[in-house]
Parts: sequence; structure tokens; C-alpha cells
Amino acid sequence: MQKPTLLILAAGMGSRYGGIKQMDHFGPQGETLIDYSIYDAIRSGFGKIVFIIRKDFSEVFEKTFNAKLGGQPVEVQYVYQGLDSFVKEDEVPAGRKKPWGTAHAVLCAKDAIEEPFAVINADDFYGREVYKQMYTFLTEECGESRYSVIGYELGKTLSEHGTVSRGVCTLDEIGNLDTITERTKIARNEEGKPVYTDEQGNAHIMAEKTPVSMNFWGFDPSIFSLSEEMFARFVEERGSGPKAEFLIPTVVDYFIANRQGTVKVIPTPAQWFGVTYQQDAPVVREKLQELVQQGVYPEKLWI
Repeated sequence: MQKPTLLILAAGMGSRYGGIKQMDHFGPQGETLIDYSIYDAIRSGFGKIVFIIRKDFSEVFEKTFNAKLGGQPVEVQYVYQGLDSFVKEDEVPAGRKKPWGTAHAVLCAKDAIEEPFAVINADDFYGREVYKQMYTFLTEECGESRYSVIGYELGKTLSEHGTVSRGVCTLDEIGNLDTITERTKIARNEEGKPVYTDEQGNAHIMAEKTPVSMNFWGFDPSIFSLSEEMFARFVEERGSGPKAEFLIPTVVDYFIANRQGTVKVIPTPAQWFGVTYQQDAPVVREKLQELVQQGVYPEKLWI
């Protein structure tokens, strides 16, 4: 049986964080959040790691992770996400600096992945158990018409230091994804309740256990051909917008709406944490230290 791949989206700009947070140190021995994701993936049975990165920090990034993972039982590949990836030179809007979005990042891995794979963000800590759940899905259930997403409880995914964006999920009667809607301004109100603010400035209270996507997806390689077709249309219709993004939920919504298959929502009660803002960093370091003290992780991940 071919082991599944973990695709790590590490090409983001980190504008709200104020730096390259993918390389920031959070563990007791200077580990990044990516280190913990890879460690959990290897323990769960994943056989290959593919990084999506930008060329402008590729040298230091590759040197760092080659040194850490050289003795580990996984294959490692690096793929670059650039503004010119899957577009013609004259189709890139003048002044655009940001990459084309998460679905474009996944598409950039088309030639590196031929097996079922999971997608995660580089700046999120997901928890060990969800990697086990995703491994089981990818090895037993995934196919051309069957994808998945880890469904977190909204109340366990918020930052204390500002608003966050979450893919809010609705489920059908058997637990498959029905719709996913990107909400970009979610925070707790003065009463401590989760609230999102719409474009008109209206606040909408949300339930604590509302299922949300934290960009932890399970895909069959068939996602690449669908994404490539959709990205070509996206560039033609919306490519002139300097901030337009081609996002994973857009592809997944199309996949569901056009009855190409179903997306299983894998529920988890796990506590997410990550670094959207600089103020999140001390909290992340404290939580990781607690997990080390509890024996969940060793003091030093890579020996």
C-alpha cells in the first residue's frame, strides 16, 4: 500500500503576523509549528512530505528542513508557488505581490503527488489525533469521488488578539459537507460569544460548536485536474484583481454542487492553536511546553 503524502502550505505572506512565521521558533529546542505537524504525520504513517514555498526564502527553508528530516523515514520534496505558476506572464496584474491563494498552492504540487494526500497550513497546530484520523481516511476511504475535511469546533479555534477567518461548514443529514462559507471577521464579543461581522458591519452570533475548516483537507490526486480547469477560468474572469484569491473552499464547493463527489467531515474536539498575530506567539510556546511536560512530545523532536 502506498503511504499518503502530507502537503504543507508554507508560501503565505504572513502580513498580519509581521514576518515569516513558518520559520519562527515555538518549541523548547527551537522547533517550528511545521516540525510538530511533520512529527505527528510520521507517527501516523504518512510517507512523504511536500512543502509549498516561495523561491525568495527557499534556500534557508530547504537547508533547515533537510537537516532536520534527513534521518527520518519520509521522502521530502519542495515545490514553489509563484505568481507565474499556471498563468501566462501577461496575465499577472501589475503590482500584484501576494500568491494566488490556497487552491493555487495545492495545484502547484500537481507534478509532485500521485497518491492520496492531506493538506495543512504551516502556521497551525492541529493535534496528533487528527493525523491518525486523516491517515485512516486516506488509506481506507479516499477516492476520485470522496474527499474529506477535519471539522473543528469554532469556539476552539479563535485568537484572543484579533479577528480570524474560518471556513464555516454546514453538513447534510449523513455528516458530509453541504456548504463551506468563508467568514473573514470572527472574534468573541464582550459577552464572550463567537461573532462574525458581515460587509455591512452587522454582527452575527455563532454557536460554539459550529463546525469550521482549518484547512486540513484529505484529497485524491483527481483534485489537480479539477483545480487546473477552475483556475484557468478564475484567471480569465477575476485575474485582473490585485487581491483576488483562488481558495480551496471554492474548488470544494464546485465539487459538491456539481455532484462530482462527496466530502466527509471528520469531527474533532481537539483544541487548535496557531499564530495569526505576533501576540499569539507566547501562548503557542506555552501550550507546546505544556504538551512536552505531559509527555505528548519529547523535549527534542529530531535526534
